[in-house]
Amino acid sequence: MIGFISRLQQRTSLGWLQLSHQKGRLMVALAGIAFADVLIFMQLGFQSALYDSNTRLHRTLDTDIVLISPQARNVVNLATIPRRRMLQAENVAGVQSADPLYSAFANWKNPQTRKETAILVVGFNPNQVPFAIPEVQQNRDVMKLPDRVLFDRASRGDYTQSLAQLDQGQVVTTELERRTIYLTGTFKLGASFATDGTLMTSDQNFLRLFPRRKAESLSAALIRVEPGQNPDQVADAIEAYLPKDVKVLTKQEFVQFEENYWRVNTAIGFIFTLGTAMGFVVGVVIVYQVLSTDVNAHMAEYATFKAMGYRNGYLLGVVFEEALILALLGFLPGIGASLGLYHLTRTATNLPLYMTIARAAQVILLNVIMCSVSGMIATRKLRSADPADIF
Repeated sequence: MIGFISRLQQRTSLGWLQLSHQKGRLMVALAGIAFADVLIFMQLGFQSALYDSNTRLHRTLDTDIVLISPQARNVVNLATIPRRRMLQAENVAGVQSADPLYSAFANWKNPQTRKETAILVVGFNPNQVPFAIPEVQQNRDVMKLPDRVLFDRASRGDYTQSLAQLDQGQVVTTELERRTIYLTGTFKLGASFATDGTLMTSDQNFLRLFPRRKAESLSAALIRVEPGQNPDQVADAIEAYLPKDVKVLTKQEFVQFEENYWRVNTAIGFIFTLGTAMGFVVGVVIVYQVLSTDVNAHMAEYATFKAMGYRNGYLLGVVFEEALILALLGFLPGIGASLGLYHLTRTATNLPLYMTIARAAQVILLNVIMCSVSGMIATRKLRSADPADIF
């Protein structure tokens, strides 16, 4: 291995010399590769934001086990389960407590613009706040007052004036489901692909806002296990004890349940995957055109090398060297442009679109594979070339 690296260092970089000989064509090639990288980065970023934004509420839950309906599709469409199932679950060994969770998707009036928009409303027992969100924990007593709710300050939309009033300790009044509500505090969660934001309140206020909803019809039941107990084992015991009209999930399984909905049961997850594949194919085509043109332009030189005794492996190495150089150089403007687009999209949509080291490594690996595949295709003619035919 050391000997190979030493020979590689001593070797003349024909690949770089050929690419840099025509700088205009090199710049066009790098722009094409950067464009393909931006496509891949954006699709992977949107896909990650899709899963992260729609599971943020799940990941903030301060619970071990969640009971939901088998008919539940996602957090916006949880269906309902009987309250008695929650009470029955408390009888299972290892269960410390069980609390109700109510949720509903509703239209409300933006208190600043007075325009209606969709928002998720969540109700729970304020004496046992089930979310590990400091602002919600601190405002548990405020939520007990009639029609008082907490507002997600990271919601999508124009709420600058309303947030300024709330930060000054003022109460903001608006309407939800034709009922006047009072915003008395904020927390930070964020918008998602399913909803523009979230309101949190007590279970009693939730039932006032949605009078058709019965107290015994829960969206979910949140189970905490006793210290030292294994949540997986307790979940299995609850599942064996309860009828099959409830689904028993650990917290991690609840997160995975939401993620699977968007990955498998909606078109949007497939579209982002398809977009990533299309970006890869675009990159292969662009690099192939560059390398194929370069091979054809220097066929006489390659034939001379063959006549001098150089084997196909050496000549193919030159082409693959060009492919690797294109992959690495094209990646730099691609990730730079993607960082700017990530920031622009995050600012405009409040979606969690961030660059990660893992994603950058994934794209640069795809870049190398993309350029290598293009090099393999472009060298077919070179492998079969006969010096006698060329001269």
